[in-house]
Amino acid sequence: MRRVNARGAGYLLAAIGFVLAWGILCWPWLSGAVTIPFDAKAHFQAQIQFLAQALHSGQSPFWNHNIFGGSPQIADPQSLIFSPAILLALISPAPSFREVDAYVLAHLLAGGIALILFFRDRGWHPAGGLLAALVFAFGASAAWRVQHVGQIASLAFFAIAFWLTARMLQRSSVVAGICAGLAAGLMVLEPDQVALLGGYVLFAMVVAHWLSGGWPGFRASLLPIAAASVAGLAVIALPLIWTWLFAEATTRPAIDLTEAGRGSLHPVSLLTAFIGDLFGAKDPNVEFWGPYNNPQWAKELFLSQNMGQVYFGALPLLLMLAPGLTRGWLWDRAVRPLTLMFGFMVLFALGRYTPLFQLAYDYLPGVKLFRRPADATFLIGALAAVLSGYVLHRIVTAEAGTSFRRDLALGAGLVLASFAVALAVSRGEGHLGDAWKPVALALGWFVVAGGAVFLLQRWRGALGTAAAAALVTGVVAADLGVNNGPNESTALAPQLYDVLQPGTRNETIALLKRLTAQPAGSPRRDRVELLGMGFEWPNAGMVHGFDHTLGYNPLRLEEFSEAVGTRDGIASPSERKFTPLFPSYRCRLANLLGLRYIASPVPIERIDQALGGGDLNLVARTKEGYVYENPRALPRVQFVGGWQFADFESMKLSGRWPETDPQQAVLLDVEPPVATPEGPVAVQAEVKLIQYRNAQVDIEVTTPAAGFVVLNDIWHPWWKAEVDGVETEILKANVLFRAVQVPAGTHKVRFSFQPLAGAIAELRARIDPQEPEDMLPPPPMQERDAPQIVAAPPSSGPILAGPSESVRHSLGLVPTQGSAARNGTASAQAPGEASAH
Repeated sequence: MRRVNARGAGYLLAAIGFVLAWGILCWPWLSGAVTIPFDAKAHFQAQIQFLAQALHSGQSPFWNHNIFGGSPQIADPQSLIFSPAILLALISPAPSFREVDAYVLAHLLAGGIALILFFRDRGWHPAGGLLAALVFAFGASAAWRVQHVGQIASLAFFAIAFWLTARMLQRSSVVAGICAGLAAGLMVLEPDQVALLGGYVLFAMVVAHWLSGGWPGFRASLLPIAAASVAGLAVIALPLIWTWLFAEATTRPAIDLTEAGRGSLHPVSLLTAFIGDLFGAKDPNVEFWGPYNNPQWAKELFLSQNMGQVYFGALPLLLMLAPGLTRGWLWDRAVRPLTLMFGFMVLFALGRYTPLFQLAYDYLPGVKLFRRPADATFLIGALAAVLSGYVLHRIVTAEAGTSFRRDLALGAGLVLASFAVALAVSRGEGHLGDAWKPVALALGWFVVAGGAVFLLQRWRGALGTAAAAALVTGVVAADLGVNNGPNESTALAPQLYDVLQPGTRNETIALLKRLTAQPAGSPRRDRVELLGMGFEWPNAGMVHGFDHTLGYNPLRLEEFSEAVGTRDGIASPSERKFTPLFPSYRCRLANLLGLRYIASPVPIERIDQALGGGDLNLVARTKEGYVYENPRALPRVQFVGGWQFADFESMKLSGRWPETDPQQAVLLDVEPPVATPEGPVAVQAEVKLIQYRNAQVDIEVTTPAAGFVVLNDIWHPWWKAEVDGVETEILKANVLFRAVQVPAGTHKVRFSFQPLAGAIAELRARIDPQEPEDMLPPPPMQERDAPQIVAAPPSSGPILAGPSESVRHSLGLVPTQGSAARNGTASAQAPGEASAH
């Protein structure tokens, strides 16, 4: 009993040591001195801020109108709606950088504690659990790719599910099974490749248990596994259905083999397991010279420099080599499945450099959905944590007198061989001068690691659990703190991301918020475009409440992307992609979008060479660049009297619009519910935008004649509409937008986002598609009605007009006679006739 109590106290001591090490190593972020950069700010900080603002303003966070013309936020696997981030959003209406960083790092703390509990359940030495926790939290991609918030969350829940699955199988516990299912569900709730690979590890654990336990073990595990499956499915069923339907409609429903292979880990990157900063990824004085920045070395590999870092510590790696490999301890029955999975992850990460990845791509479910086999480096670190911890357990529990001198000698030989390869590679690339310092430092850490192994095995009886834990904590935490600590990939000054602070004083943001503000009832809700203002800018609208035509997200609706020309992000002006339907900022689609203001760090004619003199008005020159106005931008809500049939797919390919005034005829690809003659109709109607919220838009229209209320937000099947409380059909209008038909009189129109009913209806339509009713084809198009493209006049450089009258009023400027004349001319021109495109 005394021995059991001592062992229990040892696990508590290991947990305390890990928490202290976590606090010290994470202090640069927890103190606010630095912040997790790149995706953690440009993408996930904005996601959490949007979620918090929605909840604290009493709105639904399920639809996001701030980017890409609108997006089903509930189906976006990176929205964080179904993650613990919702607790942070509920607590704070404006989560700070420190709070979000602490939330991210807390995942690593929870995952490390789970591994200590796994070691306790197995009866393995607490020092081994402590080592596993440290390596898990601060080794390999867990440290180097902490900015990938979703993958960090998946990794943490993998560790928790790993512990609970092992407990479920070990004890045949239904309660543990339910908890394991919930943890696994949270792991895959916002799916990514880390979750997919983690799921395969959990599956391998179950299969290994069945093989080792035979029929009794299989029978005893059925009920707990059934409970785990039910609990997991209850968590993930709806979110995964939403995500699947959304992904099917995006630009990335699947990744082809060639594209996925471009995210492979180059074999030379495995040298970073021995020499953490071999290629200069951490040293700001050394330009990174690794394979992802050297096209002559590895062509068509698209990875950031931090994605190839797999260093998880000298002591853990040495333990895996000697005595783990030299004595065959990694092949012990207790860890053999994990060793096999570790080897699988290494080969998977290498991607196109081994035949395994193509086999996995062809035969393993889910692999085709993700683009980077190098994401397996997260699991390499996690499995190395458990394996190295197990080997340490074997050392400190070995029989007295066991000698490891031969093992250490063999391990030293393997380490020195890796150093020789690294020096040869660096010399061949002309970077021997950059490589000698990290090689020398790595040699020092391996000497320290060898000394730690010597002390642990020689004086393990005298050291005791406390001393062993202190030794492991000191050596491993210091090693990982130095080699995987804050760097330009993981820790930058918070001031660099000030534009994402809700209270920012950024001049351009303040101006855009002021320009887009509208009085109550106005049918306008102008959109802006942040044209290459920097990596952190595209999702700023989610923080500050204005609508951006572009954004930063790898998942975006394909229909909108094809028409407008979106990419993952728009960090630089050169990334702006024009399309046949959006060939210039002077085009009908820009007007329909209500794209009124464009901010650019360079004069816009450098980007859009089709612009003519006076096409855009220069509104202001800020510290960040230029702000232009498109005076032809249409209101968000319009009333249109007539309609005209159009082939939207052909229009997207050709860029040809029927020559109709968009204020007199809406383009439809089907006949309206109430048959009316085709053709333009001029109607003077009063339209008010009563309420515009995330998932609900209320409009009031008073019209002397029947027609269409057009909402220039992207059409999506999960939106529903009512006219005076009666559900009505939402028509796809003008290629991308929404319209409902209304009779004469005063009516209230409500658009509401209903993802559950919409997804059920979409699934039903996929399972049992209804045959369309027979209908006569549209009448042949007359020559005078044929869509045309008129070439834009040749440009000798744009002549920048003054701001429009509404802008001058909003800025408090006194109009000049010349500018008033120019704006009077522009306003007299029909929006539908202003552009030749």
